[in-house]
This record gives sequence, C-alpha cells and structure tokens, in this order.
Amino acid sequence: MTILTRENLSNGSFRNRMNMDAHPAWWSDERVEASFAHAWASRPEGPAWVFGYGSLIWNPLMPFEAQHTATLQGWHRSFCLRSISGRGSPERPGRVLSLMPGGFVQGVALRLPEAEAQGEVRMLWTREMTGGGYLPRWQPVQLENGQSVTAITFVANPEHPQHEHDACAETVARLVAVAKGVFGPNIDYVLSLDQALRERGLHDPYVEAIVRGIRDAQQVEG
Repeated sequence: MTILTRENLSNGSFRNRMNMDAHPAWWSDERVEASFAHAWASRPEGPAWVFGYGSLIWNPLMPFEAQHTATLQGWHRSFCLRSISGRGSPERPGRVLSLMPGGFVQGVALRLPEAEAQGEVRMLWTREMTGGGYLPRWQPVQLENGQSVTAITFVANPEHPQHEHDACAETVARLVAVAKGVFGPNIDYVLSLDQALRERGLHDPYVEAIVRGIRDAQQVEG
C-alpha cells in the first residue's frame, strides 16, 4: 500500500504508482500543467484559499496560515467518481468524492502563505487532476466567523468516463466495502472522512448513511 505524501506528489512517484498511463482518461504532465496555468491565471485578488471536503480535511499535505470550517452553497458531496487505481481496481472499482450541484457542503477552508501559494496549488493539481475527473473552480465559501472568501475547489465533471450517475448511499456502500487500490482499502477513505467530519462537529447524512451501509454489510459477512 502506498501512503500519499508531499514527497511522492512532488517527485512524480505519485503518478507512477497509480500505473494509469495507458488509461484513456489519464492526463499527461503537460495537460495537468496547462489546466493549472489556466486556473491560476483566473485567480481572484486576495489571499489564496483552498476548500477541502474530502481527504483535504484530514490530510491536507500543504502549509497553511489559517484553517476554518467553511460552507459552500450550491453543491453537495457525492461519491460519483469511480476509482480503478487509488481506492479500487478495474475488477473491483471503488468510489471517491466529488461535488454535485444542489444543497450545500461543509468542509475546511485553508489559507495558503502567499509566497508558497502558487507552488502549493500546483502540487494540489497533481493530487486532484491527474485523472482529469474534476472541474476546478474558484468558489465563494463562507467561513465559520461569517467572512466570505473565494477558494479553489474541485467539482464533478459529468462528462468524464469515470463519472457515475448512481451515487446513492446503498450503491456506494456495497462497492466501497470490497474495493481496494494502491492507496489502500476504499473503506478506510470513507471512515476517515466520517471521523474527520465528526471531529469538527459536522453532520452529513449522506456520508453517515454510507458508513451505516458498510457496517451492516460487515455484520452480515461476519
């Protein structure tokens, strides 16, 4: 099992260990760089913020000057992105998080040090955009103190070949319970998310329903 670290993001081994070069959805280094350059050129004025709603909550892997619980309106969590390497395999695909339109989502907003912001966001592109499964957007989020900031976040790309339309809790729980990839069992990803949300006092009924489904499946198997 590979552990996601700053080192393997920066030295290229992250992409190598995914072993997806032959997959048609896999982005080249040049395409990742072009996507980042386009997004960075449209960066709004002011501090650079990142909005995390999944693994960025418990494993940000980037320096930050401030961290706040934050709310993004108009989007909700969805395990609609099929994983055939990181948290699954072609034989037993897993699911990882994205955002779909509607509702709201609570997560974490991280303010990056200005001197390091460009390099850190570029590293984030390696982490999130290697497979091209997201649409990066600068979005307004509201911090817990009521302040509104604009943060980069990654929402679903429904045109991506690994986008799944059936992301209901029952389907996701069934797949997650048996999927495993180079970054470990899919179930670890979901349980880490559930724990991270609970530690922040956040409540997502969708995530909690998936966790219940996984545990029910484990009891049946046991």
